[in-house]
Formats: sequence, structure tokens, C-alpha cells
Amino acid sequence: MNYKNRHKLNMKGAALLTLSMILLSPISATHIHAMDRQSDQNQARNQMKSGKVKSLREIEGIVIPRMGGAEYLGPEYDSIAQVYRLKFIDKGRVIFVDVDARTGQILQRR
Repeated sequence: MNYKNRHKLNMKGAALLTLSMILLSPISATHIHAMDRQSDQNQARNQMKSGKVKSLREIEGIVIPRMGGAEYLGPEYDSIAQVYRLKFIDKGRVIFVDVDARTGQILQRR
């Protein structure tokens, strides 16, 4: 095997190794999403402490009694829009309730 052929094989091997490292990297879309959620949680906490938004407990106190016994699955928070999204399930149907974190007003139920 001459130098050119060995060089081509080494380049292919390097490309495959690089691709494998990228695909097997621990930073996946799921991991990035989890990091974003953690950042939103920190933002919610900071915004609540500064008095800009209501606490999750206050929001839950407004929304849960209005849900007619639907099972509460948990919250998400969008720090940019300052909106809580509470997730419920009732008779196999998932329900999302979006709430303005500043006022506690229900914006949308779907």
C-alpha cells in the first residue's frame, strides 16, 4: 500500500472517529432541553424574589381549584414570556393551562 492510499484510509478513519464522537457525545438535545428548563427555573426563582412574578404556589392555588378534579402533573415556566404552563390529565386527556406569572390570570386552557 502506498503513501496516498494509507493517507486516504487515515483521513476516513479520522472522519469516522470524529462523527462517532459527535453522535455519542453526552450533550444531546434532551440534555440541552434539561439545561434550558433548569435555567428557566432559576429565572422564575429570581423573578419571584424580585417581586416581578407570583410564586408557583400562588399560581397553583389559583388554577388547581378550577380544574374540577383533573390530576395535576406539574409545571413548566417560560422566563422570557413570564408564563407558567401547568399540565393536567383528565379522563385520558392532557390539558395545558397557561398562566401569566405576573398577574395570575389564566391566559389559555387547551
